[in-house]
Amino acid sequence: MRLLFLLFIITGFIGMQTKADTDLKLTLETTAGNIEISLLPELAPNHVARISELAETGFYDGIIFHRVIPGFMAQTGDPDGNGMGGSGQKLKAEFSDYSYREGTVGMARTSNPDSADSQFFICYDGCSHLTGQYTVWGQVSDGMDNVYKISAGEPPIEPDRIISASISE
Repeated sequence: MRLLFLLFIITGFIGMQTKADTDLKLTLETTAGNIEISLLPELAPNHVARISELAETGFYDGIIFHRVIPGFMAQTGDPDGNGMGGSGQKLKAEFSDYSYREGTVGMARTSNPDSADSQFFICYDGCSHLTGQYTVWGQVSDGMDNVYKISAGEPPIEPDRIISASISE
């Protein structure tokens, strides 16, 4: 009986840990409005950890959306603003079969699958061909209407920017 009780307690604790992990959110306060992203550590634990670390240190604060293609995606995370910069720490790919759809957040990279750094993109639509090719680490849970307000261009003439990025539960 004691063993069953102990097993029940351990199972409940593990369940609570998993629930807490999946409740993590990244909030982007942008010039187009707030965007809330549910983090998906079960798909990409190393990418979620790195994005969280960068957000908590203020890395994303002030960075522009440098590549915004209507009907496809909005990309940000480059401190240089030209699509060539990053934080200096490459991440090993964590590909999954999570289907890219409206609001899916993935890591930008070069042709090398293990070259993702700090740049990421938010899909509008038309991203299904990226499934299994780019690491998914989040899904917009609120503020998709604000993603659609982000100025288009490569780079936009008057780019929108991240004012601040923060992690919360």
